[in-house]
Amino acid sequence: MPVTTPRAHGSADAAPRGSTPYRGPVTTCDIVLPCRDEAAALPALIASVPEGYGVVVVDNGSSDGTAEVAASLGAQVVVEPTPGYGAAVHAGVEASGADLVAVLDGDGSMDPRELPALRALVESGEADMVCGRRRPVTRGLWPWHARAGNAAVLWWLRRRTGLPLHDIAPVRVCRREPLLALGVEDRRFGYPVELLTKAQQAGWRLVERDISYRPRAEGTRSKVSGSVRGTVRAARDFARVLPR
Repeated sequence: MPVTTPRAHGSADAAPRGSTPYRGPVTTCDIVLPCRDEAAALPALIASVPEGYGVVVVDNGSSDGTAEVAASLGAQVVVEPTPGYGAAVHAGVEASGADLVAVLDGDGSMDPRELPALRALVESGEADMVCGRRRPVTRGLWPWHARAGNAAVLWWLRRRTGLPLHDIAPVRVCRREPLLALGVEDRRFGYPVELLTKAQQAGWRLVERDISYRPRAEGTRSKVSGSVRGTVRAARDFARVLPR
């Protein structure tokens, strides 16, 4: 079971766990950051979070003091012992008490200041989930093997389900309770693929918007796209949950 520490970051409208469902235009939103050894990225990343957001950092087996750094910066910390991207994201979503959740990587490669534009589409009712499509800010930032794997998975999903996306949603904003109700079960790298498949099959309005894809923070290391081995491992997880 994940272990949590109380939230201390964000505006006064941050809701306690067990808060009532969405009832109007004023919502709360937590940013869930799944992390393993991302201590070097967190100071700048959390400092760039806009007002009106809570931060939930999920420490997924770090050995560099990620949890301690996150707590010192005022984030709510969840310690999730089960390894895997899906396990970390699910633990963070469960620990949140906000109406909306925004998920993005904890390595500093994505800018939280771009979230309000995505959040607005969910709050206005234009979308059930808004997904970020990565646009690298410099050449060579996104390795060829990672781009190829991403394109192959999205081609298959569009072919099998009609999914109107071009990226495996590294940034996602949606309402928390409907997200949990989808019952996404994968706890590894297949989590976003299963999530997108189930959301599409459930009739969710999925909207894609461009987001900046920046170099990850110095002192951190990619667990997936940084190596062919990592990409192959992720591809196996994707294949396990792809619709047939």
